[in-house]
Amino acid sequence: MAALDTNRKSLVAGGWAEQRALDLLRGKGWWLLSRNWRCRWGELDLVMAKPGRLLVVEVKGRRPGSRDGAGRGALRWPKRRRMERAWRCWLVLHPEQAQVPVEMVAALVPLPPPLVGLTAGPNAMRVRWIRLEV
Repeated sequence: MAALDTNRKSLVAGGWAEQRALDLLRGKGWWLLSRNWRCRWGELDLVMAKPGRLLVVEVKGRRPGSRDGAGRGALRWPKRRRMERAWRCWLVLHPEQAQVPVEMVAALVPLPPPLVGLTAGPNAMRVRWIRLEV
């Protein structure tokens, strides 16, 4: 039962982090093409667009003191390879986007401490953005 509760909390926290990244990007003029898009090779958290540009975003929500460097440890080559494969699969279904320049980034979203809950305001903690080389 405790494992189910932990998984549910992780899903809620992950959804909160993803929404935070999405809201920040929308505020900068990006619009959402796909969210949590999956294929057999991987998942794309967010696929965003601006005129003539695409952005693939991997969102990592972490609490202070996480063991993987605030999410950086989850961005090693196997994860990047899965993202690249998923991206190729996404393009097969969206051939009109095949010639548009794309950038892959990670959004490292700090989660509020457990006692604060997930109601902290949007300016409570700053999101870090990292360009991913695939």
